[in-house]
Amino acid sequence: QLVESGGGSVQAGGSLRLSCAASGDGGYKWYCMGWFRQAPGKTREKVASVSRNAPTYYADSVQGRFNISHDNAETTLYLQMNSLNPEDTAMYYCAFHPYICPVDFRYWDFKGQGTEVTVSS
Repeated sequence: QLVESGGGSVQAGGSLRLSCAASGDGGYKWYCMGWFRQAPGKTREKVASVSRNAPTYYADSVQGRFNISHDNAETTLYLQMNSLNPEDTAMYYCAFHPYICPVDFRYWDFKGQGTEVTVSS
């Protein structure tokens, strides 16, 4: 089970830190952990991901502003979001996968319910 937190409302230029806590993971060793977002009226997109033997991924739209990280136990995933702008307004979801790092959210084995981020101008 994955539970996101840290969403909220912020003005443009502000920062937020999202967290995603994993529980009851059955002892999985995660291969890939990621963040997705879906803005109103838009398709869900991959924002960032971190995996064991592949480069950390950032969408072009967040490169240089967002940072993905996790704790040493790999049970909590973070997304530090800086210099937020209204285009970052969306529902943010975390996802974990034990074997692969899919681009498409549908193919991730474990997914959270989302936390809402609203950025006002």
